[in-house]
Amino acid sequence: MSLLDKLQTNVLTADGAMGTILYSYGIDYCYEELNVEKPEIIEQIHQDYIAAGADIIQTNTYSANANKLARYGLESHVTEFNKAAIQIAKRAAAPGGQFVLGTIGGLRGIRKSDATLDEIEKVVLEQANALLAGDPDGLLLETYYDFEELSSVVTTLKKITDVPLIAQVSMHDPGVLQNGLSLNDALHQLESLGADIVGVNCRLGPYHTIQAFDNVTLPEKAFLSAYPNASLLDVEDGRIVYESEAEYFGRAAVLLRDQGVRLIGGCCGTTPKHIKAAKTQLARLAPITEKVVHPEKPIVIHEAVPTKHQPLHEKAKTERTVIVELDTPRHLETEDYIKGANVLYDAGVDAITMADNSLASPRISNMAMGSIVKMKHNIRPLVHLTCRDHNLIGLQSHLMGLDALGIHDILAVTGDPTKVGDFPGATSVYDVSSMELLQLIKKLNEGISFSGKPLRKKANFSISAAFNPNVRVIDRAVQRLEKKIEAGADYFITQPVYTKEKIIDVYEATKHLDTPIFIGIMPLTNIRNAEFLHHEVPGIKLSEDVLERMRECGDDREKSTETGLEIAKELIDTAAQYFNGLYIITPFLRYDMTLELYEYIKEIDQKKKERELTHAETSY
Repeated sequence: MSLLDKLQTNVLTADGAMGTILYSYGIDYCYEELNVEKPEIIEQIHQDYIAAGADIIQTNTYSANANKLARYGLESHVTEFNKAAIQIAKRAAAPGGQFVLGTIGGLRGIRKSDATLDEIEKVVLEQANALLAGDPDGLLLETYYDFEELSSVVTTLKKITDVPLIAQVSMHDPGVLQNGLSLNDALHQLESLGADIVGVNCRLGPYHTIQAFDNVTLPEKAFLSAYPNASLLDVEDGRIVYESEAEYFGRAAVLLRDQGVRLIGGCCGTTPKHIKAAKTQLARLAPITEKVVHPEKPIVIHEAVPTKHQPLHEKAKTERTVIVELDTPRHLETEDYIKGANVLYDAGVDAITMADNSLASPRISNMAMGSIVKMKHNIRPLVHLTCRDHNLIGLQSHLMGLDALGIHDILAVTGDPTKVGDFPGATSVYDVSSMELLQLIKKLNEGISFSGKPLRKKANFSISAAFNPNVRVIDRAVQRLEKKIEAGADYFITQPVYTKEKIIDVYEATKHLDTPIFIGIMPLTNIRNAEFLHHEVPGIKLSEDVLERMRECGDDREKSTETGLEIAKELIDTAAQYFNGLYIITPFLRYDMTLELYEYIKEIDQKKKERELTHAETSY
């Protein structure tokens, strides 16, 4: 009898976690390599699950694909590891006739850039062909957070095999996928693509897994499956543990059956004890054939509160817009900083931008300082947000906090690595890149969490991205810029530019785009400052002419300042001709220099208006 025939009239019990048990043995290297190096360990775990009552076991091949094996330098062993795994499982199952599923794990997490669909198809086909050569009773696709990936894999496998496909999604929150799709819709879509069994596994414990099925209707042809974790995980003495009694898991299996699930196994933290408890509780229970699902009360996502100011990217499309960077202090004295911010904003700049620990050196939180200058001084802050310092939890929490504070102007950046800063031993997080961060912020603007669940209100962020034009081949930089526009960038802020020719190059390379660009101008303070920027700061290059002009100033502070401003004004003359957006970066809290440059910009614009008025009067 086939697996699908058996499910017509039975609720079946699958096995539990493989990795949890291997982890408990102290094994800390590639688990899939054990299929060849220590097959007896894997076979014994299969036998333990069979002894516990499992009707179905799965191969030890969750990460046995070229992409994941490459972490260990074992990418050439895909076929070997998969064929060995299915032989081990078949050998263990033979006496009792248990069904054997070949397991294929997902590649993507929250980042689509982890693997393209073409890459996924290639590695999946290689692994699937090796598993299919061993004649499994089905293929289990498990732990897929990215629905696009799972849909693609199901479609790919349906073209090469008729064996049953079990397609299981993973959720961050009960009942909703990270793309915002409801679990019910996702499972029915997988059924329509040809999956024979559809369900969930991993991330959630029994309670939330049961809750996730509350609004899932029974499929027309496919069967439902569930492989919950033993519980939510905990960490004790640096080791991951799952606190869950086996009997509790067994009772949960009955509740999953009541939701219409016919294939019930376990994921992280589950052991043969959990599976034995589930098997005992499910004994003699027939599957349900009808289920009443009450319509879920829709969650209303309210529109964003209108912003007080016109979005910077909208203003920059039609008129001069000037933003000024004034980085928060690296010490706890804030009087000069707040004084400088007030001077510049009172002069008329459109926003004060604040880096997020630039060059990986700690400064007063730009979120805190942005809130202070906004609430107490009515100054418009534009805060930078790096992927370096915040994991996904921190990024979303930070953004939700900014929305609550009414701070809507954001620069999303990857961030300099910690090795360049004050604490080179600190950890760089980089859960996502700036590209993915742009996409996630756009989700918040739709009222959707990073995890996919509704947030009840839309955020209203105007999102800028970084653009470094100081490269040899600017066309490649523009290609990346175009990808950031696709990801959600509303406008761009460049690194400081130090030649007129580069400004013109940027214009020529980007004039086909409607997305505003703010050209970065940072006045030099002395030759040491100039050489540091040129030789040590990534993404900044000075011309030899600029370096020579600063060298001629020697140690004369006044002359150095004068020359630095002179160079900056020359650059502004060019930039103002081609771009509405100008980005003045304040060096070392020298807001007096920035103020002089801003006043110079106003003079340029005033003279331009006078010329236009004179021309109009003459024409009239």
